[in-house]
Amino acid sequence: MTIDGKTRVCGLMGDPVEHTLSPIIHNTIAEHMGHNLVYVPFHVKKGQVGDAVKGAYELNVLGMNATVPHKSDVIPFLKEIDPLAENIGAVNTLVRIDGGYKGYNTDMTGLGRAMEKEGVNIAGKDVILLGAGGAARAVAFLMADRKADTIFILNRTYEKAKEVADEVALKTGARIIPMPMSDYEKLPLKKFVCVQSTSVGLHPNDEDVILDDPAFYQQLEVGIDLIYKPAETKFLQLCRKNGANGFNGLKMLLYQGVVAYELWNDVSVGDELCKAVERKLIEAQ
Repeated sequence: MTIDGKTRVCGLMGDPVEHTLSPIIHNTIAEHMGHNLVYVPFHVKKGQVGDAVKGAYELNVLGMNATVPHKSDVIPFLKEIDPLAENIGAVNTLVRIDGGYKGYNTDMTGLGRAMEKEGVNIAGKDVILLGAGGAARAVAFLMADRKADTIFILNRTYEKAKEVADEVALKTGARIIPMPMSDYEKLPLKKFVCVQSTSVGLHPNDEDVILDDPAFYQQLEVGIDLIYKPAETKFLQLCRKNGANGFNGLKMLLYQGVVAYELWNDVSVGDELCKAVERKLIEAQ
């Protein structure tokens, strides 16, 4: 691409940030769509996020992503915030508006887009979330927003599952049932969409899995692992072996970037371009 006086800048602020795959997503889309835009990483240390947001606006930066440890810390420095991001309490995309930036959580809208592309409609479905950390909490809000019928949160520590369930139910009115992981056999005998939101199975511990009972996987219609390295976790292997479809977290990474790009540029990114970007992400791992 040619960088000139009309080139717009977008970027990612995080600490660390050097490992990011996000430039692949945004610079590939910009190149294919003929946009005069470049996306770069910005190393912003914890405690400096307010200065970074103000500086980005003054430098006419079109949009920003935020990653660890800034997703919650950035919120006080926003001009506006999207309702889903506000409920979750985390922002990963800043969109330039008059006087500042509006915050969105495209991690979750990206996961929602990934599910749509995989033919997974959450409305009226029963959902299992494995884990009760920050990722599971965000997914619970997404599933409530997508009108899931009942959300079961299974966690090794029941108290943590109950804490997340109570908060999401209070804010959304969704039906959410916390359970200790050891009680998985007490789940209703029906088909579920299951999201694996823990770090169990993350490389290099490729053979680890949070549940290994085939009977559990036989109740799944779809399994989604938020891990994308390895591409085929033990969780996904068990899903497929027992008749469930499944996909990993690379699609969430892809579509969180796609949604952010669309918000910044007021465009729609087509399926073929998304597939081309996904191939580049796979090659880069």
